[in-house]
Amino acid sequence: MAHAMGVDFIEQDAVLTRDNELIVLHDLYLDAVTNVAQQFPVRQREDGRHYAIDFTLEEIKTLRVHERVMPNGEPEFPGRFPHHAALFRIPTLAEEITLIQGLNRSSGREVGVYIEPKSPAWHAGEGRNLVKEVISTLSQFGYESREDKACLQSFDTQALEYARHELETKLKLVQLIGENSWQESTADFNYLQTGPGLESLAGLVDGIGPWLMQLVDIRKDGGIEISDLVAIAHDLGFFVHGYTLRADQLPREVDNMHSAVDLLSRKIRLDGVFTDHPDQVVRSFAAIS
Repeated sequence: MAHAMGVDFIEQDAVLTRDNELIVLHDLYLDAVTNVAQQFPVRQREDGRHYAIDFTLEEIKTLRVHERVMPNGEPEFPGRFPHHAALFRIPTLAEEITLIQGLNRSSGREVGVYIEPKSPAWHAGEGRNLVKEVISTLSQFGYESREDKACLQSFDTQALEYARHELETKLKLVQLIGENSWQESTADFNYLQTGPGLESLAGLVDGIGPWLMQLVDIRKDGGIEISDLVAIAHDLGFFVHGYTLRADQLPREVDNMHSAVDLLSRKIRLDGVFTDHPDQVVRSFAAIS
């Protein structure tokens, strides 16, 4: 659907199964978006979660996918597709790329892939080399250089260094920037939001992916203060793709999606934005261009 809505890239978070198959899944665990607890009631770990890496691809293919739910079973986004209508299944990364490339061929458009190997250090602790598997799969589909329409992103700077220097990938690399409290990796995200921090990424990455709240501060009086993070990144030659713009999570001070896109593109000067609502973003961008 995103392809038909006119996006430039489609994002895939990738994790490994027990039999070392790459699947497209936002979390390391299956609980928030599938019926895994009903299908496999005694396969959870001590923290109560069912991790994808503990299941074979064949087992994962038996699961039904639904809209994300919170631990209490209530939908995280109540206004979206009914969470009790579990009509879908988890694709492999290869299946998803095959679909995108097939749609590209039949539509004459060239939509790219934007891959995040999810938690590479955690996978390493499980004895797996997630980044190597992802780069190998991308190579099989013809994504190998900066000219190819593919990006590899990670919160883990060490994983990006491994990809660039040891695996010698020529793909575009993107440093995701989160908050230190999220514990996404050992990277110091506070430092990476400074000039010296961004300079330390020169020669390694092609772009950065900051959290949108790191780019703008909406004051209590309704005023807006814009961070200099994008300007610094642009001066260093990086593109900036912020995350995640959602129509059902707009700040109170931003009236609608059109206003949000106008702010991000004209004032903050983002090069791109991740969104759950591509149709609205595409329409809004067209209206202000």
